[in-house]
Parts: sequence; C-alpha cells; structure tokens
Amino acid sequence: MNLGRPTRPPMARRPWHVTVNALVVAWFLAAFVVAVAHRWIPEANYLMVHLTLLGAVTTAILIWSAHFADTLLGRPAPGGQGLIFLRLGVHTVSAICVIVGIATDRWPLVVVGGVGITLVALAHVVVILLQRRGALMARFGALSLFYVCAGLCLAVGVWLGVMLARTTPSAEVEGRLYTAHTTTMLLGWVGLTVLGTLVVLWPTMLRTKMVPGAPLAARRAMVVLVAGLAVIWVAAATGQRLLVVPAVAVYLTGIVLIVRPMVAIARDKPPRSYATLSATTAVVWLVGCLLTLAVLAATAPDWAALRESLGVLAAPYAAGFAGQVLLGALSYLAPVMLGGGPRVVRRVDEEMNRAAGARIVVVNLSLLLFVLPLPSLVRVTTSLLGLAGLASFLVLLGRALWARRQADRESSGAVIAASISTGPPPVPRRLGALYGVGAVALAVVLGVAGDPAAAGLTGSSADDGAAATGRTTTVRVEARDMRFVPDVVEVPAGDRLVVELVNTDDDVHDLVLDNGVRSGRMSAGETVELDLGVVGRDVEGWCSVAGHRQMGMTLDVVAVGAAPAAAADHGDHASSSSAADPAHEQPDLRAEPDEDFTAHPAELPPAPAGKLHQVTLTVGEVTAEVAPGVEQERWTFNGTDPGPTLRGTVGDVFEITLVNDGTIGHSIDFHAGALAPDEPMRTIAPGESLVYRFTAERAGIWMYHCSTASMSMHIAQGMVGAVVIDPPGLEPVDREYVLVQSEVYLGEAGGTADADAIASEQPDLVVFNGYANQYDHEPLIARVGERVRVWVLAAGPNRGSAFHVVGGQFDTVWSEGAYRLGGPEGIGGASGGAQVLPLVPAQGGFVELELPEAGHYPVVSHAMVDAERGAHGIIRVTE
Repeated sequence: MNLGRPTRPPMARRPWHVTVNALVVAWFLAAFVVAVAHRWIPEANYLMVHLTLLGAVTTAILIWSAHFADTLLGRPAPGGQGLIFLRLGVHTVSAICVIVGIATDRWPLVVVGGVGITLVALAHVVVILLQRRGALMARFGALSLFYVCAGLCLAVGVWLGVMLARTTPSAEVEGRLYTAHTTTMLLGWVGLTVLGTLVVLWPTMLRTKMVPGAPLAARRAMVVLVAGLAVIWVAAATGQRLLVVPAVAVYLTGIVLIVRPMVAIARDKPPRSYATLSATTAVVWLVGCLLTLAVLAATAPDWAALRESLGVLAAPYAAGFAGQVLLGALSYLAPVMLGGGPRVVRRVDEEMNRAAGARIVVVNLSLLLFVLPLPSLVRVTTSLLGLAGLASFLVLLGRALWARRQADRESSGAVIAASISTGPPPVPRRLGALYGVGAVALAVVLGVAGDPAAAGLTGSSADDGAAATGRTTTVRVEARDMRFVPDVVEVPAGDRLVVELVNTDDDVHDLVLDNGVRSGRMSAGETVELDLGVVGRDVEGWCSVAGHRQMGMTLDVVAVGAAPAAAADHGDHASSSSAADPAHEQPDLRAEPDEDFTAHPAELPPAPAGKLHQVTLTVGEVTAEVAPGVEQERWTFNGTDPGPTLRGTVGDVFEITLVNDGTIGHSIDFHAGALAPDEPMRTIAPGESLVYRFTAERAGIWMYHCSTASMSMHIAQGMVGAVVIDPPGLEPVDREYVLVQSEVYLGEAGGTADADAIASEQPDLVVFNGYANQYDHEPLIARVGERVRVWVLAAGPNRGSAFHVVGGQFDTVWSEGAYRLGGPEGIGGASGGAQVLPLVPAQGGFVELELPEAGHYPVVSHAMVDAERGAHGIIRVTE
C-alpha cells in the first residue's frame, strides 16, 4: 500500500492538496517569524508553541488524516472536499480566536475558539466513523481508529485549555489542568495520529513492503497508548502526581510495539531521504520528551512545580518531534501533491531532499545544544541556526512549486528537464552531514566570541620568578550567598595551585584572577577547575558579574613565603588592574536627541477586561540611550526601561511568566501581591523560566523589580516596572499618565552601571521612564479644563521623589492606599490643595489636577538637584 498515492484521479486531487497545504505553510511561517522576533513580541513562547502545534501541525493532521483514512478504508469520506474545506476554515478561524484570546486575556474569545475546534474535532471523528460503515475494512482499516481516538483527545484537550485560560482556584489545580491539557494534546491528538500513520507511511517512504505483523502490533499498541493517556487523566483528576510515571511507562510500551516493525524494515532498507531521517529523529525526540516527563513528575514537589518545569519540553516536542514529523511527511508528499509525470516528480523529490544530511544534523544538533545548560548567547546562535534548518523547507518547497509551474508551461520533455535543473548538484549525504556539523560549530564559536567569559580562557602564570617546588596544592572554593567560601586561600610559594570552583548559589557567577585566569560564567551547580600554575606572589580574584564584586565576592590567594619584592610587585599589579570604571563625561542635558527619537509612552490605558491577566516578561540585555548621545547597557523586562506597566482592579489574578533571556541570573518581585518569596522570587539562570502568580488584594501603584543581588545594581540597570491596581470607584479622567522615576549611574561608555557610584548614592541622572528630560522633547499633552491624572512611582534604587507640576495645583492626592486630598469623601474641602506628592523609594501614588490656561507646565521632582539631573518634563496644554 502507498499512502502517498490517492485512490481518486490524481489531477483532481493535486490542486486541492496544494491549496489547503498553503495553510500549513502560513502557520509555520508565522511561528518562524515569532521565533526570530521573540524578544519584541509579547507572549512569544506561547505563540511559538501554539502557532506550530495548534496551527501548522493540527491543520496538517486534519488534511492528511482525511486522505489517509480514504486510503485505509478504500472509500471516500462523506461530504467530500467541500466538507474538508469547511472544517479547515472553521479550525483556522477558531485557532486564531483561541491564540488571540489567550494572548490578549479575552476569555470569551477563547470560548468561541474552543467551541469551533471542538466541532471540527467531532466532525472529524464522525466522518471517519461513517466512512468505516460499509467499508472494505482491509487489514489496515482498523488503523483509522487511531484518528478517531486522536480526534476525541483534541475535543477534550481543547476544553482543558479553555479552563486553563480562566482563573483557577489554586496553583495546584492549575498544575493538574496544565499537565492534563498538554499530555492530551501532545500525546493524544498529535501522538496517536503520528504513530498510527507511521505504521503504513514508514514502509511507503522507504518504498518497501510492510512487516506482516505490523498492523496487528499497531492495533495492540493503540490500546496501550490510550491506556497510558487514561492513567495520566486519572492522575490529574485524583491529584496522584506519581501516577504520571507509570503512565509514561505504559505509553512508551505502546511506542515500542509500533516501532519494532519499523526497525525491522529499516534494517533491510535504512532511511536515507530527508523524510525518513526526519521521522526517525522525531520519534527519538518523542521518547526523550516522555522520559523527561517521567523524571519531572517523579522529582517535582507538587503539581504547581511540575507545571512550571514542563516548559523545558516545549522546544523538544514542538520542534524536535512535531515539527520534524510535519516537515518530513510534507517533504515526502510534496512530489505526490504536485504531480506532473515521473520526470517532474523525480525532480521535485530531489528538491525536497536537497542537503538532507546537513539539514537533519543542523536541526537536531542545534536543538540538543539549545536544551543543554550552555551559555545564553551560544543557545541563541544555535537556536537561530536550527530554526533556519527547519525554515529551509519553505525555500525548497518554493523551488519545487516553481519547477512544477515551469513543467506546466513547457510541452517538451527535454525543455522541462533543462528548465527545472537549475540548482547546484546534490551534495553527498555524508559530506552534507559534515557541513551541518561545521555550521553548528561555527554557531557555537560565534556565541562564545560574543560572550568571551563563556570560553573559560586562561592567562599568564603568577609564578613571579619563584622556583617551582614540584608540588600541587588543590583547594575547593564555593560561590555561595554572594561570597567565595573560603575567600582566602593560602598556598606555599612555588607550588602549583588548582582551584576547584563550585557554584552552589542560585545565580550565575564567575571567578576572574588578576593574572588573567578566569572561569567563565558558571550556572547554578556548575563546577570548573582553574589551574593558576606556579604561584610566587599574592593573587587577587573577584566575580566580574556586574555588582557582585561590590557585594563582597572577592578571593585572595596568599603566597606563603613569597619574597617581599614579589608582594610589592603584586601591590602595583593590583592597583593597575583595578575594576573601577574609568571617568566619564557628564551628559549634556541641553542636547537634542536624534531625529528618530521616540519618548517612552507615558499614557496609561484602562485595565484590560477579565479577572485573569497572563503576561510574559522576558529579561534581556539591550544597549539604549538614557540621555541624548549617552548609551548604556540596560537590563530590561521586555526590552524597555521601565518594563511594561500592568493594570487591573482589586481581586484580579496576575499570572506572570518570567523568561531569562539574559546572560546572568535574574528574578522578579511584585509588591502588588502578598506571598512567600521563596519560590516565585527565586533567581533563575539564563534560559530558564518561572511562573509567578499573585492576587491583587489592595489598590495602589506597586513596584516590581529584579530582586537578585546586588538588588541596587539590577534596579539601577532598568529592571523595574509598575503595577497599577485601581482603587474601587476610581472616576474616569480625560488624560491619564504614569511616570516611573529612577536613577542612572553611568560607568564605562556603553557598559553597565558604576557599582561604586550606586553604593555611594551618586547618580549621574535621575529620569522619568528611563530617559533624561524626554518629555521636554516630546511633551505630555492636555487641553484647558481637562482633568489629568498622573500616577508616579519612585523606583529608586536610592532616591525618592517630590513630584510637582510647575504652575499647577493638585486637588486630589492619593498615595499608599488612601486619599490624602479630595476623593469620594472630599478630603480638604473645596479650597484644599497640594503642591507636591512626596514619595520615598518604592512608594507610589497619583495626583489629579486641571490646568487653567494654555501653556507649558513643567513636571519635576522638587528635589531640585534631581530635576537638574533629568527628572524633568513638560505638559503642553492647548485650548
């Protein structure tokens, strides 16, 4: 049997398949765009996974499982192509509703999409069941039940997802729902479909016969696979988390039953095409994901922790399993879809297999490196290369389409061959695999070059002319609690010193020694061995992560018995290698920004609808202007300083996914919620993520910030933002703005903040919303008589604010949970007024006023030295 060959007339089918598979390509292209631009796209992780799985993979399953069911049952589906078009249209619209609804926190839109996808899933099931009635039911007919079970899983899994989009009573319940949703969709809808199809598609792709016992083994496997899913459902329903482990074992048993005949076939005819190699590696990734799921379920302390840790499976499952299966199957089916006779089919097949070895190696080796605890920049370069490897399918499909169209325009076989043979000669597969390894190696080199500390480069020795004793002293040093323990190491002069450095902290650290030896950035739990060579003088060491040296992370190596001259030389060396930042010029705050300057949006939009607010905050390092012509490396949430302003009302639930896309450890602390900080506020390493969930029980403008030590450095670097929780009954106003005041401490040009200046509380700039005097250049606007509300947060890290509007008077002042003036009770009466909103660091509030006539009203911190440092702006009032 050849599942790639339709039972209906070929020319009637090919245009239909080409047309509808454009939907698959569109979904995949959208996922690729989000993956490349993820730093600048809210909810990027969610979008990447669901554009791939709910979009591209689900659409492909709906298309091709219908085609395969036709072939398995030997009869066309009721309703024909028209019904399939309708189902695909409903699914596309419904999937968009679900994705947009969750990304924008519009639950009714999620419900509408869930209803649509459920109808599509049930229609899919009913059509196959009707098809089975009266079918010939050859030995492959029973395999259509894989599609029936998978469709039911889709209907169930979608509603588990809809329930997840709603506020859940606890993190424990959410963890159970999330586990049930992901396993139902991934192992049920996608897994059952793929495994059932591979039973007959595998020998078809290899162009060989099926092992006689394969259909029977597949029918038994289906029962085992569904049983494994059922155990997971029981585990989620009863709260027995450890039941997930035997459930995975049962599911793996089902995979073994299906894979054994495939292995027997591959022994006689090994996979060599892109389609077969891609399917092979996809199954390997599926098994790896299942083993990881079992380990996570066994080691997680509760369901909430399991829900959070399951994020590590997103990339391996979406790209490693589902993505590779999808692209492998489409690569095999493309020649069948496009047709055009044996000559053209052969040429299209050559296009889809172009650079097969290189593409397989690039995708899988890049994905493997991405999931390993490597330096952040290495993971970025390798992941981009892996995405390019997957996206090359689109290029080759475009070439195949072009070849097919050229064939339609030409009538001569010779002309056809000449017109479509435009590509370079195919590269031998083994040589292509070597090219793939070389490309990944180059990506790793580029990642290391971008972060030299990751290379663990060593420098010159510290022997200082001392005679070698031939002995080796080995010491263990731990990076723990922002200290090196021990922080003094003694070694006899002339001994070779080896330091076993262990990072037992939960943050990223390194060790840099003044002789040039360095460990490179170390993740939590990592161990590095540093060889200092023969030591003949005292050596200084420190952690070079910004702010950590100032927090006390220093190490002194004392050469016992060293000559006095050596000690003196060391003193000179230490002073010359001081880590203090060089002097910098004071910014010219009278200068004009560049023409493309755009001020940070200060307008505060209304709170979004719904009681659940799901937000992804991605930590990243960017170089940004903080004043005209002055750039500094900023550590940001979602690429902006301050981070996004969140807004809600009392009782709202905020679910924040923090993604560390930086190069050191970071964390987050929301003042708007009251909860034990141990888990949600913990520091996570580069490449990790966590979910922080809190309920806003009290009104205010609350600060959020990175709470990783040194906290003052992380806040000064821009890792701050505001959460506005409206007081009950807050009246609407004509204009509403939010200003986050913070300090900037300039270090080396384009580098990080001056940690010594932070410690001595000597800021170079004090700014509103991250940029000095920016609202002088792009003023806030209002009209005469309009009511203006300004929310103000003093983010510090060290200085408060005395917020004042020159020429204006406040008739309403609200801070720290209460009205000080005005409000529903009219505190202060009609004649009461205020001139300043006083705030200490981390305090916030709002003021309201009406500006009486047209003109320019400066807004300042009335600590005038801070206004002169950049805490200054203008409200431009027009008639």
